[in-house]
Amino acid sequence: MAGRLADFERHLSAERGLSPHTVTAYRADITSLLDHAGRLGLTELGRIDAQVIRSWLARLRTSGQSRASLARKASSARVFFAHALRREWVDCDPAESLGTPKREHRLPRILRVQEAVDLLDVPAADTPLGRRDRAMLEVLYATGVRVGELCGLDVDDIDHSRRLLRVWGKGAKERRVPYGVPAQQALDDWTRNGRAGFLRLASGPALFLGERGGRIDPRTVRRAVHAHLASLPDAPDLGPHGLRHSAATHLLEGGADLRSVQEMLGHATLATTQIYTHVSADRLRASYDRAHPRA
Repeated sequence: MAGRLADFERHLSAERGLSPHTVTAYRADITSLLDHAGRLGLTELGRIDAQVIRSWLARLRTSGQSRASLARKASSARVFFAHALRREWVDCDPAESLGTPKREHRLPRILRVQEAVDLLDVPAADTPLGRRDRAMLEVLYATGVRVGELCGLDVDDIDHSRRLLRVWGKGAKERRVPYGVPAQQALDDWTRNGRAGFLRLASGPALFLGERGGRIDPRTVRRAVHAHLASLPDAPDLGPHGLRHSAATHLLEGGADLRSVQEMLGHATLATTQIYTHVSADRLRASYDRAHPRA
């Protein structure tokens, strides 16, 4: 199976253009499925049928896996067996009729506007580390980019004259994302006065650097966001994705149209972006209930 898993990984990365993180997740899902089949005495792909896949998902469900996780694993099985059928490893696709577990519709937690403003003032701007963290926070909130997209930015991806970032999103899709004057000032301060303190021979063109001089890691960004939010009283404990949710919600509340926010976030479909309209409606209902005398 190792050779077929390696072939599947090449298909995901080279032909479908998925990120290394996504490829790793797909491989882990299929490895789990094959392990489950092995426990049932099934060591050949052709002997795995829909009932085996459903029993695998059921076992994961009883072990506490969320519906979102199960939905992704079911998707992994469909992609893998469709590839297996094309490669003629199997005679039929056992995952073709597999249903997708319904996801739980939980609204994302976000910062209030004032909390977001306060957060951006937390990092001290008189040290290289503070300049880096402030620039990262400004970019995350100003643009709503994913943490992986932030880490992948190079110095040449900044269009200073038009205040645009060139971002490589999911599926290696390129998009241009605008940012405001405060983010521009933080980026200028970092590139002119902070980045040199982190530079090493191996730094290359990476915009944001770790303390050892390499391209910054998503875990480092998450730790920084959590640490700076912890210094704000009563602020929710969010990671970089919470800043992405906050940016999208605040844009819509400020009057931006849904299609523009979709383009900015790099969502493949408008339906994904529409969750932020629910967030705004939820906040409107809460404000109404608190303020209106006939609520």
